[in-house]
Amino acid sequence: MKTIQTLGQTLIVAALLLAGAQGHSQDGVSKTTIVLGQSLALTGPGSALAQPFHEGAKLYFDRLNASGGVNGRKIDLVTLDDQGNPANTAANAKKLLDQGVLSLFGFYGSPQVTAAYPLIKDGDVLLFAPMSAADEFRGGMYTNIYSLRPGYSEEAAAITKHAATLGTRKLAILHASDGESLAALDSAERTMTSMGANLLVKSAINSGSVANSVDKAMAAKPESILVISDFSVAANVVRELRAKGFRGPIYGFSNTGESLLAEQLGPAGAGVVVVRVVPKSDGSRVAVVRELQADAATAKLGKPNVYMLEGYIAARVYAEALRRIPKDPTRAKLKKAIEGLDEVSVGGFRVHFTEDRVASKLVELSLIDSQGRVRE
Repeated sequence: MKTIQTLGQTLIVAALLLAGAQGHSQDGVSKTTIVLGQSLALTGPGSALAQPFHEGAKLYFDRLNASGGVNGRKIDLVTLDDQGNPANTAANAKKLLDQGVLSLFGFYGSPQVTAAYPLIKDGDVLLFAPMSAADEFRGGMYTNIYSLRPGYSEEAAAITKHAATLGTRKLAILHASDGESLAALDSAERTMTSMGANLLVKSAINSGSVANSVDKAMAAKPESILVISDFSVAANVVRELRAKGFRGPIYGFSNTGESLLAEQLGPAGAGVVVVRVVPKSDGSRVAVVRELQADAATAKLGKPNVYMLEGYIAARVYAEALRRIPKDPTRAKLKKAIEGLDEVSVGGFRVHFTEDRVASKLVELSLIDSQGRVRE
């Protein structure tokens, strides 16, 4: 009888230990690993920007893991391809949450983030550094999102100020009709008109009739034009504008694809100004840029662009928060650690989450020159 009682006690203890271990792993943390979940477009619409973002993040996490990880735990970034489809993003997010992750990390696209957010809205899982710039994610309705980049309203403000210095207040907007472009359009209209820009016309870009969309914009006789679309559509619009004699400044938001647009246009892109929200990716002044360049060269990933840099920085900031967590990471401790990042330099890139869920206000303008090169 005593043997049976002892065996029963042993089984109860084992069961409790197993339940504790399972509960711990549900948060994506074991003794040796920390699991993060990511869904973005590795193929399909948006992949030209999302893929390098993913590569940059993985590049840093691989470097970190090679040196032992964070406090003895290696980072396991589980990435699922949503092909740019918001329904796929939501399904992927559910898979990741069911699997057990410490947090979600680096999703791409405003419509995609909107689709996935209901799954974490009322829980303790946060989404860190999505590559999406809809202003709403920085407001009170999305308290589980911690963004690295500023919103489209800040990008629109930078463009408006630049246009004002050139004396060009009469504005036309040509925009694509995908969800990301419409989010950017909403911010552009509100911000630019409130700052004194005279919005003469906004015209949707129809894939089969770019010329008609351009004609509509030019008929209003604008002094500057904002093109809101991905780089491939924007390149066609820029060529059409220049072919029809428009010589004023042409602007693009960060989702237009700064270096990708320059590659498409070459010298035809002269005078196009595109926003970026991280340092120049081929510069040498900022330490984190130099480190990315070295790591990318070692991994034979080719020349880094700003999207790879954004992913690399996001991973570095996340790792910095993890380092500040005493003992075993939990979701609550992670949130507290992120919110404790107060004017922290991450390889020369400054982040500030204290009393704010947006780490950086950096918005800079890049100019494509007559050689097809991107300049500050």
